[in-house]
Amino acid sequence: MKLLQVVDLKVSYGNIEALHGINLEVKKGEIVTILGANGAGKSTTLMTISGLLKPTHGAIYFDKIPLHKMPAHEIVKLGISQVPEGRRIFGTLTVKENLTLGAFTCKDRTKLRKNEEWIYELFPILAERRDQLAGTLSGGEQQMLAIARSLMSDPSILLLDEPSLGLAPLLVKSIFQALKEINRQGVTILLVEQNARAALRLAHRGYVMELGRIVIADTAENLLANPEVRQAYLGG
Repeated sequence: MKLLQVVDLKVSYGNIEALHGINLEVKKGEIVTILGANGAGKSTTLMTISGLLKPTHGAIYFDKIPLHKMPAHEIVKLGISQVPEGRRIFGTLTVKENLTLGAFTCKDRTKLRKNEEWIYELFPILAERRDQLAGTLSGGEQQMLAIARSLMSDPSILLLDEPSLGLAPLLVKSIFQALKEINRQGVTILLVEQNARAALRLAHRGYVMELGRIVIADTAENLLANPEVRQAYLGG
């Protein structure tokens, strides 16, 4: 079942076209990754799906609902949550306050408590730091908080933009293990990631973007073995 479908999507920044008619889909329960160099259009794709950018052409459907006609705050209410590049947590608020802000679309207090308990099980360090100012957390802890905050809205699909950026290898491993568990619990994931090897080991399928176009679409296993992908993104 197609949960998310992007059809012939074009996006421009002023007179410069950043996406040149891309097509992709994410099925319910999948982890799908988008690979590509800086400037390929990966972040633009995620921001357009979440309503932060508007397409100049094409369509985006979530469970057959046309997202391209909706504002960003309504898209969140449908069950689409984005973890932005650079984390963008609220540093002068506590961990708990950041999580509360992530739950602004959820009015069910019982569900909120369950979500919070699950998040603290997933990231025990956040439970220990719940009353600590988010700005005093380490980079890895801040990334965990950014993911946790996005989960508080109880999303059906999680859009992640470069979750491993600037993190030590051990923390990257920990973050990706958490993503695997999040998916196992029923959350579909669309992942933009420059660490191609880690992303493909996690994902079921992947797309390779170059200069605003999708040039390869395949299973993660095939992409790991693809000579072009290995040469360009996996170090040969």
